[in-house]
Amino acid sequence: MLRLFTLAAVFAVPALAPAQEIRGSRIRAHVKFLASDLLEGRGVGARGGELAAEYLAAQLALAGLQPAGENGSYFQRVPLVGVQPLETSELEADVANFKVRFRWLTDFVGYTLQQTEQASLDAEAVFVGHGISAPEFGWDDYKGVDVRGKVVVLFTGEPPSQDPAFFAGKALTYYGRWTYKYEEAARRGATAAIIVHTTPTASYGWDVVKTSWGREDMQVRLEAGQSALTFAGWITEAMGDRIFSAVGKTAAEMLQAAGNRGFEAIPLGVRFRGRFPAKIRMVESQNVLGASPGSDPRKKDEAVVFTAHWDHLGVNRSLAPDGIFNGAVDNATGCAMVLEIARAWQTLEVKPRRSAIFLFVTAEENGLRGAHYYAAHPAVPAHKTALNLNFDAFFPYGRTTDVVVNGAERTTVWTTVQNVAQRFGLTLAPDPRPESGSYYRSDHFAFARAGIPAFSISMGTSFAGKPADWGLNLIREYTAKHYHQPSDEYQESWDFSGLEELAKFGFTIGLDVANSEKMPTWRPGDEFLPARQKSGVR
Repeated sequence: MLRLFTLAAVFAVPALAPAQEIRGSRIRAHVKFLASDLLEGRGVGARGGELAAEYLAAQLALAGLQPAGENGSYFQRVPLVGVQPLETSELEADVANFKVRFRWLTDFVGYTLQQTEQASLDAEAVFVGHGISAPEFGWDDYKGVDVRGKVVVLFTGEPPSQDPAFFAGKALTYYGRWTYKYEEAARRGATAAIIVHTTPTASYGWDVVKTSWGREDMQVRLEAGQSALTFAGWITEAMGDRIFSAVGKTAAEMLQAAGNRGFEAIPLGVRFRGRFPAKIRMVESQNVLGASPGSDPRKKDEAVVFTAHWDHLGVNRSLAPDGIFNGAVDNATGCAMVLEIARAWQTLEVKPRRSAIFLFVTAEENGLRGAHYYAAHPAVPAHKTALNLNFDAFFPYGRTTDVVVNGAERTTVWTTVQNVAQRFGLTLAPDPRPESGSYYRSDHFAFARAGIPAFSISMGTSFAGKPADWGLNLIREYTAKHYHQPSDEYQESWDFSGLEELAKFGFTIGLDVANSEKMPTWRPGDEFLPARQKSGVR
């Protein structure tokens, strides 16, 4: 547990708004450095990633934050295994009377989760729809089928719904995320899980899949005797058509069938075979964290945690002329904002009652690995953590008149968020793309699973002085052309006024919660409330 030094108990908040100390020019400087070619895409286990972590630690030290990591340092060791799939990976399928061969990157991507240099597959396939077992919704794609030792073929996403009481309506729940699909397949004893990609169900195109999955994956090290999938991967919709031809259907028809109540798993009469060679290396990555101790002797062992992920996709030397995935928007912006919030927090003459932790996590792009590791090994335990505010991917194109705090309404912090938004003159906008399941795709989710009230602060789409659809078109263009691409680069022309304002907004929410009397929790009926109650918070 984090040890914080004792300060005099002072409870008043300074009359002058402390958030005004935050400056967009400082946020710009951090983004420019973190997204520079020098850091080589901030790859985990690579020189550029190590430089990024050292830079963040140095900035925390310069701001006067206490080390909150291990052995009096700003670092928390995160043991990972790098699994680099090789281009010689092979996948084929026996479909009726012909053989389908998949081309690496063009038709399929993926890797073994067994953390071995050689993994092979030879098993029958079963179509399990969306691969969901959700008793609370009366839904079980695995009902009546034994998939032990088999390949499950499925779609990401979940059954279509407009009913908020059924899979949250249009919004995606965790059941729709690819991470859940692989977890459930492993729990069911499958040997492999293959997702048939479609842009609507994934919420991004194949180019994003192949750049994200055709590179080294950072996995938390398996414990002795722990089982894992031989292969976790994706195939294109066109190849899905060829596989589903075995039962006389197309991928679109099978997707439609998967959304019908009463769906039952379908043996495909298809046998998959594959070889998945990989380069394996042990990686010692780091979360970076600093602390600002609270002032109330009764509450300074509790904390508000601000987070951002420092990693991105590193370098792909085969891409010419530029194979550096700089990750300027994703997520140099979030890191820069949390650094500036930390600096401003530390300048407060009167510190809040609770402490604050400023945490930069590793391996978000590999499935929130660093955040999940911190949640399992926290500096401040879950029942003492009041709130997690996460910052991930901001567009430096000026101010928005709205802000998205997807998930805040699920917590008892919601009234505080509403009040702060009113003070800043910001409209609280709904998630512009609820079908993408954004709540389950960023680091705050790891905290939520541990029961901690958590959500991300994100930009809205109504940019001041711009047409009504300008912001939404901007997000769509970024997703289509720059998300997880080398073109996500820093631009000198960027306007950081919006990032400055939202950093102030997040700062103020954190400050209000840090000074509140009651420990926040989830609202009645929320999926994360049982974990909060189990930790001891009522």
